[in-house]
Amino acid sequence: MLNYKITIQYDGANYHGWQIQPNGRTIQGELTRALSLLDHRHVTVHGAGRTDAGVHAEGQVASFLLERDCEPSYLRDAINGNLDRDVRVVDVEAVAESFNARFSARLKTYRYQIWNGPVISPFFHRYAYHRRNDLDTREMQRAARLLVGTHDFSAFTVQDSEIEDRVRALKRLDVQREESRIIIIAAADGFLRYMVRTIVGTLIEVGSGRRAAESVASVLESRDRRNAGAKASACGLTLMRVDY
Repeated sequence: MLNYKITIQYDGANYHGWQIQPNGRTIQGELTRALSLLDHRHVTVHGAGRTDAGVHAEGQVASFLLERDCEPSYLRDAINGNLDRDVRVVDVEAVAESFNARFSARLKTYRYQIWNGPVISPFFHRYAYHRRNDLDTREMQRAARLLVGTHDFSAFTVQDSEIEDRVRALKRLDVQREESRIIIIAAADGFLRYMVRTIVGTLIEVGSGRRAAESVASVLESRDRRNAGAKASACGLTLMRVDY
C-alpha cells in the first residue's frame, strides 16, 4: 500500500460540505468514488479540514492509501477525469506511511471575503458575503487583535458540540480592505465547527457599530455561544492552505 497526499481546489456552492453524508454530494464522497474506481476497491480519504456546506477551498489537503503505484501526474489526471469541473486535484505526491492529512496538520489558514458596497460584482457573488452598509474595518481589526492567542473558543462554536477540548491557538486574525472587498485572514492550529464564521459574524457586528470592539474580550472569556454574533454566510469562506 502506498500513501498519497493531494491538494484540492473546489467551489463548494453545490456541495453539502467536505464530509460524506448519506444524502447529498460532498467533496470527500466525490473523491472516494473517483479513487475507488481507480483502485478497484473502497478507498478511505482523510481530509485536513471538514469544510461546511457552501465553503470553498484553494488549498484543501487529503491523504489516502492505494494498492496501485502511480506516477503523481498520472494519478492527478486520472482523479480529475472522474470529477466534475468544480473540484480539481492540483497536486499529488507520495508521502511517508505515517502522514495523515488531518492529524499531521500544524496550521490551517482561512480567508473570509465581504463585498462591502451597494452592488456586488457578478464575479464575486459566489465567493463573498454581500454587506451593503459600510463597515468600520479599523474597529474590526481592533477587535480581532483581542482574539489572537491560545484561548478556549467555546463562545465561537456550536453550543452542543461533543468536542471536550475547545482550546485553539489562533496565530493570526487580520482585517484588510481592498476597495469594495474586506478580507479577513484567520490562521490557527485548528478550528472548531463554525468558529471562523462566528468570529466573522461578531466582527461584522463590531464594524457596523452594534457592539464595541472591547466587548469581544468578554465574549471570549464568557465561553457562552449566546454572547457572540450570528455566524456569517458560508459563501464567503475559503480554506486557503494547510501547513505541515
